[in-house]
Amino acid sequence: MNIEQIIDFAQAGTAAEHYRPAPEKVLKGDPEQSVRNHYSSPCGQFSSGIWEGAVGQWTVSYTEHEYCEILQGVSVLRDADGNAKTVRAGDRFVIPAGFSGTWEVLEACRKVYVIFEPK
Repeated sequence: MNIEQIIDFAQAGTAAEHYRPAPEKVLKGDPEQSVRNHYSSPCGQFSSGIWEGAVGQWTVSYTEHEYCEILQGVSVLRDADGNAKTVRAGDRFVIPAGFSGTWEVLEACRKVYVIFEPK
């Protein structure tokens, strides 16, 4: 292991993967998304990168633990009971595995994500 194996997000040339949530999950808008997964661990349980989402709302069900840092935009997370949390540029938080609800992008959103997927 050497210094050249450190992943610098600002210099990573990772290609973006563009996608949309499955149609049955979309509740509002056309939430096109992209991800640049800059790093995945050899065991496949840990990954990190940059996610971007367009305005829209869709259902989510987390099997992974996710640390998020919002770089730009505004989103609203709602749990299955309808409780809401608005997140915006500068916010940092963890979504624990087992969270179910919705993610709604109000203003185009960009975030750093760090995911751990338990076996």
